[in-house]
Amino acid sequence: MKFLVLFYIFSFSLFAESITTNLTNPKDIETFYEVTSKLRCICLPSLPIKSCSFNNCEISALLKVFIENRIKAGENADVIIKKMLTGFGTEVLDDPVIQKFQKSGNINIVNGVVYGFGEKILAEPDSTFINLTLLTFAILGLLSILVYYKKVKLQTKVVSQTNSTQSIDKYLGEVD
Repeated sequence: MKFLVLFYIFSFSLFAESITTNLTNPKDIETFYEVTSKLRCICLPSLPIKSCSFNNCEISALLKVFIENRIKAGENADVIIKKMLTGFGTEVLDDPVIQKFQKSGNINIVNGVVYGFGEKILAEPDSTFINLTLLTFAILGLLSILVYYKKVKLQTKVVSQTNSTQSIDKYLGEVD
C-alpha cells in the first residue's frame, strides 16, 4: 500500500507544472505562461521553456526574464512569439538580459533574439517521452528499494533464526 501511495505522489509530481515569475498582474502572468509554453528550451529542446529550471539551463532562465521585460513593455503573447521567430530588432540591445548575454559571450542567443530564431524556437514536441522516461526510472528505483528492503529483512530473519538455534543448542548443552 505504501508503494502505491509513493507511486501516485511521484507520478503526479512528474506532471505538475511550476513556473515562477516576477509579474504580478494576472493577465501578464497568463501571457507569460502562454509564451513560455510555446517556446522551446535552448538547452533541452524537447521541453518548453516554462518547464526548464534555472539549474538545468541558465539561458532559458534569462530568456524568461527577457520575456517578462517584453510583457512589461506592453507586448502581448502573439507579438512576443512572432518576434522570437522573426527578431526583435536592434532596439532590444539595451535590454539588461541581452547585455548580459553579450557580456557572457552568448552571441548566438543575442543574434537569435535580434534577428529571430526561426521555426526551431517553437516548442512543438511535447515532454511526454521525458515524463515517461522519468516515471520508468522512478518505478525501477522504487522497485530496487523494495527488493533491497526485502532482501535485508530476509537476511535479518535468517540471522535471528541462527541466533535462536545457537541459543537453544547452548541451553541444551548446559542441561546435559
